Amino acid sequence: MTVSDGGPHVNGGAEATQNSTLSLDDGDIHVCQDGPRDAPALLLIHGSASSTRSWDPLVPLLTGSHRVIRIDLLGHGRSAKPADRSYALPDQARRAGVALDRLGVEHAVVVGHSSGGVVATALAEQRPDLVTALALINTGPSLDAFIAPQSAAIGLSQWPPTDEQLRQFASTAFSRAGYRIPPELLDEVRCMTPHTLTATMQATHDYLEQQALPDRLTALGKPLLVVFGEDDRRWRSSSAADYRAVPGAKVELLPGLGHSPILEDPPRTATPLLAFTTIHAVRVD
Repeated sequence: MTVSDGGPHVNGGAEATQNSTLSLDDGDIHVCQDGPRDAPALLLIHGSASSTRSWDPLVPLLTGSHRVIRIDLLGHGRSAKPADRSYALPDQARRAGVALDRLGVEHAVVVGHSSGGVVATALAEQRPDLVTALALINTGPSLDAFIAPQSAAIGLSQWPPTDEQLRQFASTAFSRAGYRIPPELLDEVRCMTPHTLTATMQATHDYLEQQALPDRLTALGKPLLVVFGEDDRRWRSSSAADYRAVPGAKVELLPGLGHSPILEDPPRTATPLLAFTTIHAVRVD
């Protein structure tokens, strides 16, 4: 079942975003859609402790040629946050696939930021018929590429956290000089529960521990674009070269940008992404 949220959201002066809620067995999933419905589909998957809003600055640059679909993964944003459901990466990927099925999407290029790229990879493993190509933005290829210091834990007694606690928690997510985290993104983390925050971050660790992404992607044989902010303070940017082991993979480094180029410099992020999707997107008949 699809339930309308009761009103459009205007994204940065662009055409109104269509918001809806999909009722899945595991809980409600929030969906945003922008762009022509008959254009090639582009699914954007956010990272841990984030939401569809992390893509807001980039979306207007993509809608000229794509039907852009964003989902809040279970436990994030405006989706349900049940304590008794699995947050394992394969389960998050399965829900993303069900969401596309409900929306009538048969083929999509899937783009993931950070751990969203891990979900995108899991989706392609489960649904190779659905995923035509993958683009990973600052997605670490393996656990040994992780370089961020241990984040200061936010205890149950401190929940919900203050803005200052959240800025400290997210301090390694950005590197561009003078960049300040939008308040709405801080609010999205605050709206999570301690359980969903911990469970979703652990799920990424577990999935990468089982097998590194380049090995998974090589087995898939899907077209692959990797975009990496060169000044990433969470994942060693030189590890982007690990993806060159995937036949045909294209790797783009963005100097001066950190872990979140989709927010730090949307136009520079959109350029390689659109060049890639122009080639690999499947048009709707």
